[in-house]
Amino acid sequence: LWLLVPPGAGGGEGVLPAPRAVPEPPPVPDSPRAVADPEPRALLPPPRAVSDAELRDLSEQLLAADLNRAGPGQLELNLQRLGTPPRASRLPPHVSPDLLSRPTFSRLLALLDNYEPRTGREETETAEERPPPQEFLAAALDTPVLVLLEPPPLSKGLYPPPEAFRDGLHSMWFGLYSRSGGKALDSSGFEHVFHGEVKKGEVSGCHNWVQLQALERAGRLEYLGYTWDGPWTGFPDVLSLQFRWDGYSKPRGSLLVGSSPEFDLALFTLCFLARPDRQCPPSLGGEAATIQTYSWDKQPPPASAYPLTP
Repeated sequence: LWLLVPPGAGGGEGVLPAPRAVPEPPPVPDSPRAVADPEPRALLPPPRAVSDAELRDLSEQLLAADLNRAGPGQLELNLQRLGTPPRASRLPPHVSPDLLSRPTFSRLLALLDNYEPRTGREETETAEERPPPQEFLAAALDTPVLVLLEPPPLSKGLYPPPEAFRDGLHSMWFGLYSRSGGKALDSSGFEHVFHGEVKKGEVSGCHNWVQLQALERAGRLEYLGYTWDGPWTGFPDVLSLQFRWDGYSKPRGSLLVGSSPEFDLALFTLCFLARPDRQCPPSLGGEAATIQTYSWDKQPPPASAYPLTP
C-alpha cells in the first residue's frame, strides 16, 4: 500500500493530542518463529515521510467520503458506566437492517463467520470460505473511501498500478502468521482487529463494532459497560468498553462506533503505514483522535490497530 497525500497538504505540525493510555498491552510474539507464512507476499512499499498535518487532512477526507457510516436513526447505543446495575437492553439495542445489508457490511459479516477465535488452531479455508475475503475487499475498494488511498491520480506515476495496490492490501491484512509460537498459522491482522481472538483465557483484539453487535445479537457477548465515550456527537464515535465473549473476558478494549468497515480499514491502513508501532494523530470531524498500531514481530503484517482512549 502507498501513502497518498493530496497536493498542497502539509504545513505546520499543529498541536499534537495529549498521549493517551493504551487500553491493551502490545502483542508480544511467543517465539522467534512466530511469523510463518509459506506463501510469498506482495509487500507494500514503505510510504514517504508524512507530517501530522497531512495525516489529519487525509483522515478528514476519508471521513467525508464515508457515505456508509451510520446516520440518524440507524444506530442507537445503550451506554452503561462500569459498576452500574446492568440493564436488559444490549449495547446497540437498534441497528438498522438497511445499514447492515449494505455491501461492505454484509460481506464483512459473512467473512467474520470464517474464523476460529482460539489461537493455536490452524486457520483453514474451505472452497466455500475462500471467496469472502476477496469479496469484502472488492466491495470496500468500490467505495469512495478506499479510492482515496489508491495510487492514481495523486501518486503521479511514482507507484505501481491499482492492481498491485489491491494485492498488497490483501497480503497486508489477510496474510497468515502464528500467535502460538509457530505451532499453527492461526492469525492475521484482519482476524485480530476485525474479528478478535482468544489467547491465554482472554479476548485479544476485537476492535470492530459490527462484530460486537453480531456477537451480542447471537447471545455470545455480554456488554459490561464503558469507561470512556468520545466527544463526537455523530458517528463515528470512539468508545472504551468491557465485555465477555463466550465467557472470555475483555477487561478493556476500544473501537470506532458507527463507522463503515471500509473506513476502519482505510484509517487503520493509513496509520499503520505512516506510524507503525507508534501513535497516529488523525482528525475526525475536527476532533483529535489517536490510533495505535503494532506490527507483528517487526514484520510487515499488522498485529493490531485501535483508537486510544484515556
